[in-house]
This record gives sequence, C-alpha cells and structure tokens, in this order.
Amino acid sequence: MKTSPLPHRFRRDIDSKPEPTGPWELAIAGELSDKQCDLLQALLEVPIGSQGTIYFESCGGSAYMGLALASLIRLRGLDATAVALGECSSASLMPFAACRRRFVTPHTTLFFHPVRWSSEEDVNLEEAAEWTRHFKTLEADLDHLLARLFDMPVEKVAAWTRPGRFLNGVELAEAGLAKLVDLFGGDLRQQIAK
Repeated sequence: MKTSPLPHRFRRDIDSKPEPTGPWELAIAGELSDKQCDLLQALLEVPIGSQGTIYFESCGGSAYMGLALASLIRLRGLDATAVALGECSSASLMPFAACRRRFVTPHTTLFFHPVRWSSEEDVNLEEAAEWTRHFKTLEADLDHLLARLFDMPVEKVAAWTRPGRFLNGVELAEAGLAKLVDLFGGDLRQQIAK
C-alpha cells in the first residue's frame, strides 16, 4: 500500500525508507520553534550528501533551533541551495548561511540582530546569573559561526547585529552573500543554473 506523494518529492511505502525521485525541495517557514520536530525530521529524511533546495520564509525563533538546522545541513553534507522568499531573519539566517548556494529576490528582507533571551517560566536569581554568563558566550559563538558560514569578517556580522539591521536582497547580494533572482525572469531553476 502506498501513501500519497510527500511535498518534497519523495514516495514512501508504509514500511520503507523514502526513495528520492530527483532533487528534493523543503520549506523552512514560520517561527522555527513552532515546527522544530518537523523541520529536523524533514532534513533527516533527505539522503545524506544529496542535492536540493530549501525555501525560506521565516522570522526566526530559537537560536538553538537555527543552530540545529545549520548543523544538520553541514553534518549530513547536503548540497543545499537556499532561496529566501519574503523574509529570512534572526535564527533562520543560520540554516540559510549553511547552504552552499544562496539566492534572494530584490524584495527579500533579512533581519540581523543580537540573540534575545526570553523565558515564560519563573527564573530564580542563580539561574538568571548562569543564563547571563552562557548568553554572552552563546552570542559571541553564534556571531563567529554566522561569519564563517557566510565567509565574511565577524566584524561585519557584529556591525549588522548590534543594535540590529534590516537588509534587503539587493544589499545582501551586493555584500557577496547571495545572488539575486528575478521574479519575472522565468524558471527559478534556470536562473540558479547560471
């Protein structure tokens, strides 16, 4: 018995692993924290070292989830092409930067900002002090990682993240971090192949 095709171009028998039918496509959309299990599972379902496209439409979310997605892309050797559609901000910048090729439209919005701490739970003084210590280390570590993924100076990342900066697709392309695609230029696959 077969199930219907999955959105990222795989067919699956009930008791078997996915079989690729061509380059895969995934979407990282919405707040990362709301879909963390689904997003991690989707990246685990594509074959190691395979080629595909990840479309981004995300405001970000948990810095840890952004790090986890970027880590999976790199550790599984995925030959991923990133296409930022409307927004690719905050924690979603990590997996975007982890992709081998990156594309934006002139209208894409990307927001770089410092890591933010939020807690919906009561936190005692000792926990808050420990979080503050960890937070400082995490913030510097993620800035260095983002700079390395984008292959740019960490000083440039720091200038964009503090106090925070919105960039559009044209600015990101001018910085050499992505290529522009034309919404009226025909098939995306043909534009990416150039």
